[in-house]
Amino acid sequence: MRRIALFSVIMIVLAFLLPMAFASPPDKVPEPPRDSADEPVEASPAPEAENSPEPEHGRSIIDSDIALRVLDGGEVREMSMAEYLPLTLAAEMPAAFDGEALKAQAVAPRTYTIYNMTNRKQTHPDADICTDYGCCAAFADEEQLRETWGSGFEKYYAKILSAVSDTDGQYLVWQDEPALAVFHSSSVGQTEDSASVWSAQPYLVSVSSPETERDVSNLVGSVEVSPSDFSASVLAVYPDAQLSGEPSGWLGEVRRNSSGRVGSMYIGGQEISGTAVRTMFSLRSTDFDLSFDGEKFVFTVRGYGHGVGMSQYGANVMAKNGSGYGEILEHYYPGTELVVSVYK
Repeated sequence: MRRIALFSVIMIVLAFLLPMAFASPPDKVPEPPRDSADEPVEASPAPEAENSPEPEHGRSIIDSDIALRVLDGGEVREMSMAEYLPLTLAAEMPAAFDGEALKAQAVAPRTYTIYNMTNRKQTHPDADICTDYGCCAAFADEEQLRETWGSGFEKYYAKILSAVSDTDGQYLVWQDEPALAVFHSSSVGQTEDSASVWSAQPYLVSVSSPETERDVSNLVGSVEVSPSDFSASVLAVYPDAQLSGEPSGWLGEVRRNSSGRVGSMYIGGQEISGTAVRTMFSLRSTDFDLSFDGEKFVFTVRGYGHGVGMSQYGANVMAKNGSGYGEILEHYYPGTELVVSVYK
């Protein structure tokens, strides 16, 4: 049978429909569970326009059909994708962004969540997704959003809900399986190849990204570190590093990968990966230069995040330049297909 992975995801959806009836808010009438005999069929191309008709031979699986287990503050909460997605979208991307960028961002975490439903992380084996942005994706409840947006809450939340509803049920697949649709804040010129950070994925390769300092106020920043603090940070992780003598002699060769980021560099004779340096000094990305100015070490850092997948600020620039969300997704996840699943 084709699309085996999608079949597995859909069967998980069916298995969770009954618990969802009890997880729904008391003032909301839950949708009756479907008969387990309903047969899921292969995914179909996602509709290209708003208010598209239902598939001719079935009904699309929409966000309210998908039951999730969400780890939030140590508690596993049950909610539908329709309840979860607006709150992660609002936390992950500025609501002032262009609507097409928001739609692209809605598809990315929906896809990422569906991927994790069948590829659960060891950090939370009892939950599909968590609200720790360092592990999965950011999340903000309505109270937090009201505090953040103030008088603009109604306007911005309506915009978020529109992006979610306009892409209802749509997600990305690679060779019939849900894609690992990771994303980050910003890149300078090029995104990162997944092989440089995790394992290689054919659709998570380095592509161009259009944002500049005109689009992102803090696209380029600097971090200054005293020689004593620099030495202490390195030796805490690499005790064999030779950091005696003049600090100007501590720095060696820098090796950059295909996206221009630091793949590795030599510090005190030790080869240290760019990701390890980023962690040691809390840098915003691995796209950095490091120098010693005679008094202190200076990191010049470009972009924000791991750099893999869709750049959120890049997506916004593309949207403002006329690209639709499908085009944005195709650019940042080349080779993937935007689909919806269908019930007969």
